[in-house]
This record gives sequence, structure tokens and C-alpha cells, in this order.
Amino acid sequence: MLLQTLQEIAAGQGLTITEKKGLYTLERVVAERKSFLCRKKLLYRAKFRIVEEKKEVHFTELLKESGFGLSSGSVDTEMSPGFGFRKETYKTGLGPREGTIEEQSTLFGKQYTYTFDFSTVRKAVESAAQAAGYTFQWKFFL
Repeated sequence: MLLQTLQEIAAGQGLTITEKKGLYTLERVVAERKSFLCRKKLLYRAKFRIVEEKKEVHFTELLKESGFGLSSGSVDTEMSPGFGFRKETYKTGLGPREGTIEEQSTLFGKQYTYTFDFSTVRKAVESAAQAAGYTFQWKFFL
């Protein structure tokens, strides 16, 4: 019953849900920018595990920025002038946060306009767990 409620929450937030060995992953691409031979993406990922024996829900979340492609270099990025291939991956947010991802947009500069209040996902999972009689625990790693 709790799992079905959490699946409905995920669908309502536009998150995809997958399961592997009892660990459920919720994902949503928050922002994506595609240009000629270049792509950047910001991904929200949350994971949870339902521990039936202890009546607990363990939860973690993160933001991940990744990008690849040709870059022209600039003074702001501290890259040398000219063209070159660049691939990068960033992970942020290994702790519960408040606010929206728009506040984290310095990773992308001013290239995007988007808002996604990721704390609503955590709060919805916590409320559903408590309503079903489970204890909600935020963890670094699952």
C-alpha cells in the first residue's frame, strides 16, 4: 500500500521510478540545453528503500549536472581560447535541502529558466511514510 502511494507521488511529480533489489530510484530531468555539438543536463535523483521489519523508509536525494561536447572556451570558465572537447559531471546535494533547484542554477549560469521545488518530493514521501505508520529517515547512502 505504501509503495503504491509512493508510485502515485512519483507520477504526480513527473518522476520516473525504477526498482533494483528493493531500492527504488526516482528521476527527473530538470533542465536540458542542447546546442551544436554540445549538451548539458541537470538531473534530480531520489532513492528510497522500504524496510518492512523495522517499519522504516530510508531516503536520499541529489542533483547531478552533466555535460559534453565542443566548447569554445572563455574567460569565465578559465579555459584556454580555441576549440576543444570537454566532458564534465558534477554532483551536488548530498543532504536534505530547502528551496528550489532554481537557486542552484549557478552551475549552469544564466542559460536556463526553470523551477522545480525538490523539497516537495521529500516532504511527500515523508508524509506518506508517516501516514502508513513508517518512520522516515534521511540517509547519505542507501
